[in-house]
Amino acid sequence: MRDFTSFILKEDDCMSNKGLAYIYLTITVSAWGSLYVVSKFVLGHVPTFTILFLRYLVAGIALLLILRTREPEKIERQDYKYIVMIGFVGYFLSVAAQLLGTKLSNASLASLINSMNPVFIILFAVPVLKEKITVSKLISVTAAVAGAYIIIGGVGNGGAMIGIIVSIFSVLTWSLMTVLVRRVTQKYDALVVTTYSILVALACTLPVLIYELLTTPHVQLFDPATISSILYMGLVCTALSHVLWNKSLSMIEAGSCSLFYPLQPMVAVSLGGLFSGEKMSITFLMGAVLIIGGVLFSVLAGRRRNYEKSL
Repeated sequence: MRDFTSFILKEDDCMSNKGLAYIYLTITVSAWGSLYVVSKFVLGHVPTFTILFLRYLVAGIALLLILRTREPEKIERQDYKYIVMIGFVGYFLSVAAQLLGTKLSNASLASLINSMNPVFIILFAVPVLKEKITVSKLISVTAAVAGAYIIIGGVGNGGAMIGIIVSIFSVLTWSLMTVLVRRVTQKYDALVVTTYSILVALACTLPVLIYELLTTPHVQLFDPATISSILYMGLVCTALSHVLWNKSLSMIEAGSCSLFYPLQPMVAVSLGGLFSGEKMSITFLMGAVLIIGGVLFSVLAGRRRNYEKSL
């Protein structure tokens, strides 16, 4: 476990921070893309906040076990508020809204709305983190979001308006949380920030969980497929992906990290068509080209800027 933790959380001497961050981000958004399809299945058997609580319980236990293999890092008293805000606003409010949005609409539509995160993350990062809006970022965001729109437009499934509104709320709160994480992980280790924030979210979810279980009949919690799905959501889509996302934010700008978001609907639609029967059309390929092209343009533009600075 110690070797695995070191591999995830420390930069490889043979790779640049950006190169390693890009790998982390690709793994992260792919896991989050699969989350839409898995959560859509689980939501048919288990209430929303019960899923959220179990997801954070699994992730929290896994991350605490990893933390035990490392020297403890103390959070300064004046920074507690940031950990609480990340846990409450990001991991509790935003992720709960994401699950509700998926339940009230469909996996593809929810992932499309979530692909708008780059726009709001970049906008929040300008006043809070003093990051610059570059031409390459604008081109990359435009191409990637256009690709996401084309992909979901080809799916042809509608969604309830309330599901769309809830999903937009999720995007806004997650974007705000991302900017906070970028600031905090400049000072503290990403694993520590992620673990403590998830524990905050776990505590916030508990009261809602109790009410939900008391008022919801026929919870199919002990079905093998449901249990395995929740374990996947907790270990891969939460523990692993959140640590990698927060680590990436500590390595490169929030705006650059956000450009990988539109990969999510491409993964979600692919898996949705494979496992959930959500129909796809030829426009999927067109959208995928725009999304991948937008991300690659950003990566190559960043490398070119670094090369020109080194001359």
